[in-house]
Amino acid sequence: MRRAINNLKPSGHAEKELLRHEAERPQMHSESWRVLRIQSEVVDGFEALRELGPAVSIFGSARTPEDHPLYQSAQEAARLLSQHGFAVVTGGGPGIMAAANRGAYKAGSPSVGLNIELPFEQHPNPYQDISLENRYFFVRKLNFVKFSFAFVYFPGGFGTFDEFFEVATLVQTGKIEPFPLILVGKHFWGPLVEWMKEHMVGGSYIHSADPELFRIVDTPQEVLALVKHAAKAQGIRPRDMAKAKAAAKAQAKTEAAAKTKARR
Repeated sequence: MRRAINNLKPSGHAEKELLRHEAERPQMHSESWRVLRIQSEVVDGFEALRELGPAVSIFGSARTPEDHPLYQSAQEAARLLSQHGFAVVTGGGPGIMAAANRGAYKAGSPSVGLNIELPFEQHPNPYQDISLENRYFFVRKLNFVKFSFAFVYFPGGFGTFDEFFEVATLVQTGKIEPFPLILVGKHFWGPLVEWMKEHMVGGSYIHSADPELFRIVDTPQEVLALVKHAAKAQGIRPRDMAKAKAAAKAQAKTEAAAKTKARR
């Protein structure tokens, strides 16, 4: 079974092959095996993240350079969240994703990357305590939503908007709890929200209360305040940082002892 699964096309083409129009798809016996590979990817994610604890997903452009103020803002927001007991989950790539993983990395709580192979931009950043490789976008999205209770969006492109409207739709339709959607950057998100109010609410395409599903902020401190408020409202307890530090110290001591023993 494992060999049959592995004989499918490389991960960079897996989703494209899955989503090809049936009229263009050659007759293949591999489609049934593909379902098993998808199942395997779901199970791998669930097993790797089941003990993650309270987590916040952070999204944003893969093209934001390190010297950009938004990169620094994402790094600081993630650092604050990690220090206050919240794991940080990103897409695992460069730009804002790297900034968030970098801020959370070794700051007290896990830094998680849900990586995916793309034709450009995406390569895993080095600031991840837990790193998962996904072939399929929909499996990756499932892990974002299942293991996070708050979602933070920095300015970005189609991918960022896709993740934003995906979660907004799930909240709007009651498929998930009313988790907070936090938009960072009034200059970027403000015009979009105004457009929603004028055209989507004005045209009766969404309810007048729907734009209240998300909040626009400008600073990392505002992000932390909203996440802490949401955690308290939902009865979610952050990680016990004293226990986490003690566990990390014990782990480091164990690893150091193992290295010393190996040298003898």
